[in-house]
Amino acid sequence: MIDIVAVLRAEDAVLDFLSVLTAPESIHRQDEGHEVHVLLGDTAEHLVLPAGLPLAERLAAVARHIRPVDESALSPGPQALATLIEAAARGAEARLWTHSPADTRRSRGRLGRDAAAAVAPGGPPVLHAVGHSPYLQFISDLDRPLDRAEVEAKLAFVNRHCGHLLRTESAEYVVRTGRVHATERFFAAGTAEERERLFALLASLDEDAASVPDPWEFATSAYEAERLDSTVAWIAGHCPPGSGPLVEVGACEGALTARLAEKGFTVHATEPNPAFRRRLTEAVGDTVRVHPASLEELAARRELPAAAYLLIEMLYYGQDLALLDRLPAGLVFVALEPETLATRLTPWLESAPHWEKAGETPLVAPALETVCGGRAYLSKRGSVGVLLRRTGA
Repeated sequence: MIDIVAVLRAEDAVLDFLSVLTAPESIHRQDEGHEVHVLLGDTAEHLVLPAGLPLAERLAAVARHIRPVDESALSPGPQALATLIEAAARGAEARLWTHSPADTRRSRGRLGRDAAAAVAPGGPPVLHAVGHSPYLQFISDLDRPLDRAEVEAKLAFVNRHCGHLLRTESAEYVVRTGRVHATERFFAAGTAEERERLFALLASLDEDAASVPDPWEFATSAYEAERLDSTVAWIAGHCPPGSGPLVEVGACEGALTARLAEKGFTVHATEPNPAFRRRLTEAVGDTVRVHPASLEELAARRELPAAAYLLIEMLYYGQDLALLDRLPAGLVFVALEPETLATRLTPWLESAPHWEKAGETPLVAPALETVCGGRAYLSKRGSVGVLLRRTGA
């Protein structure tokens, strides 16, 4: 059996896959022919660790490939990885180990997705390391606790060869306690769709978020259904259908838009992402006018006067809240999770000369919920609606 470890950089092979690198006399006692191939995505290097090589020598071989922090390091793509994997397997029985598509370090997540996509049907089975995943709890298929000697070897490797990663400020590369695992956990993503959903789930505003339909699973989530239904009821309570058009900013694929249209609201839905906008248009048909404008463009052009603007779960990304002053409406509905509301909107509102809080409404309570077909679960943080009224100051 050949183990093939496909990683972005050399240190990843030790931080997330030490149990795979470990020599046969440890966890592979029954596999005297154990051979490991390490594929480095950033340099396209192929490192062979032959059977019988002691762990210290394996780690020393990997250490020779440690490089400085390089924010430009990227996955070489499925085709290049397929070539490397095929050369490593040489037609023998093999397993492929690689990063999780949902690794919070996007460079690693992309390589994990690409490496799995590189494997042809009938090729080596693929196991993903849970890796760095502070937002998701994974249901793993294989857990490998390291013994004290193996943990000490991992720590010594980091201290001796990765000092620059202990000191760096780079979120992609910094090595802290939570990234040095004493138990290495792995899962097998059953389908390409599952891998794509895991990758998209962590993409946030990145273009990759739109790589699959409904990346946040609004259509199947009980939590999201309650949040959306409560949001519609909250809006209708202050600005009922017929009182004027609504402008929904960042409508995504139209989960809220469709509900508003069904209640009789006149809605202008804006979505700058072309893939989301295409799905939004397909979802709402002729019942809603769809626009490509971002919040910044809406504020600059002032071309869509409305009874109210809806900023629902979208002020998480550093937008300048002063943009609200230029929106052509006297009411703005804002929905945010409680912590962001307290740390971002409330302090701004205390000194905003043109707005006052006209009401605050809990929309949905926090909950734990599974995602990606039950592969993982996460905390949904709750949502609070705040109605802002222009003061005319």
